[in-house]
Order: sequence, then C-alpha cells, then structure tokens
Amino acid sequence: MKQTKKIIENQNTLLSRYKSLVEQAYNLRQTDSALSDFSEYQAIKLLHKMNKLRFLTRDLNTLQQN
Repeated sequence: MKQTKKIIENQNTLLSRYKSLVEQAYNLRQTDSALSDFSEYQAIKLLHKMNKLRFLTRDLNTLQQN
C-alpha cells in the first residue's frame, strides 16, 4: 500500500510539472521557437514517465483485487 501511495504522489508531481512545461512551450511558441521545442521535448519525456507509472499502478491495482 505504501508503494502505491508513493507512486500516486510521484504521478501528481509529474503531472503538475508536465502541465507547467506544456504551458511554457505554448507561451514561448511565438517568441523563442527553440526554447519552446525544448520545453515540449521535456514534457514528452515526462508524459512517457507518467505512462509507465500509470501502467505500474494498473498492475498493482489488479494484484490487490486478487
């Protein structure tokens, strides 16, 4: 149970960082395209991490139900 809670907290942290990076990329799109692309790239990497964690919690929830 502790691991599940820790994973969920990590997911929430990554989600807030992801939203921040996407907003930053959107705001920089007109002024500095290189920085905007970098922010987008970082956001995509975070999204990949979040998907991995979502997969892990799905497996943990399945195990807890059995």
